[in-house]
Amino acid sequence: MRRPELMFDDALRTFLERDGQSLLTGVSERNTCARLAYFIQRQLEQEGVTGYYADVEYNRKQRGKVKTIINNEFQVVAITADLIVHSRGERPAPYDNLIAVEAKKASRPAKEKADDIDRLIAMTRKPLEDVWGWEDGHPEHVCGYAVGIFMEIFREEQKVLLEYFKRGLKTKERLLTMNFGRT
Repeated sequence: MRRPELMFDDALRTFLERDGQSLLTGVSERNTCARLAYFIQRQLEQEGVTGYYADVEYNRKQRGKVKTIINNEFQVVAITADLIVHSRGERPAPYDNLIAVEAKKASRPAKEKADDIDRLIAMTRKPLEDVWGWEDGHPEHVCGYAVGIFMEIFREEQKVLLEYFKRGLKTKERLLTMNFGRT
């Protein structure tokens, strides 16, 4: 399987070309993530990647429990990520969780952006048996995503800032200009 962030980048590029105009209208994060999920799912299928799902605001894990993370203060916090690509618990860790995405309009308060980034840091950390615990081959708290991506949408400037996280650390940053080539 190709690196998850590369699959995401290709899906995002297609989304921006085909649906990117919607970002200029100020649509909600939910709408943006739902449309992006469609393009991610198509990208997975085109690459022959099976057994993974692109889900928006998915908040369940094994046996219907609400997803939780361990935050920077080592507190248990319930979460609902904007968009995730995962196997819905069908694959054992570490192959269950591929991509976590948090999207935010640039006009939103800095606290909301910081909370999203903290969530991505927690979601991309590797499980620690003494902190996270294990249940049927899966950590008790959500973690171990191969990549986390924070998308900040600058509507007026027609740009998207992407920050990538792996193993709880920011690894790179990119600024994309929205190019609307196709309809």
